[in-house]
Amino acid sequence: VQLQASGGGLVQPGGSLRLSCAASGNIFSINTMDWYRQAPGKQRELVAAITSGGHTNYADSVTGRFTISRDNAKNTAYLQMNSLKPEDTAVYYCKLKYTNLHDLYEYDYWGQGTLVTVSS
Repeated sequence: VQLQASGGGLVQPGGSLRLSCAASGNIFSINTMDWYRQAPGKQRELVAAITSGGHTNYADSVTGRFTISRDNAKNTAYLQMNSLKPEDTAVYYCKLKYTNLHDLYEYDYWGQGTLVTVSS
C-alpha cells in the first residue's frame, strides 16, 4: 500500500490550504481515512476523520475551519483548511484503515507527512 500526501506549504494567518492523500496498492476497501498532525515538541493528535459512509469527526480546535472529504472512486481524502492560525503549524499525516485485498484483514497505514507552516 502507498499513501501519497501533498498540499502542504507556507501560508499566512487567515489563509487556506488543501491537503490531499491518495491511496493505492492491495486495497480491497478503505474503511476510514484520517488526518493527524504533530507540532514540534507535541504529541501527534487527530485532526479529522471520515468513514467510508462519509461520517466525519473533528478535533475541537479545527471545527468550523477544516473540512475533511473523500473521493471513494479515487481512494483519496482531502483536508480543506481555512482561517489558518499559527498554532495549526505542524506536520500533517494521513492514516488509512483498510481491508487488504489478499487476506481481507484490516490494517492501519501511515503516510509520510506534509509540512504546513502558518506564519506572516
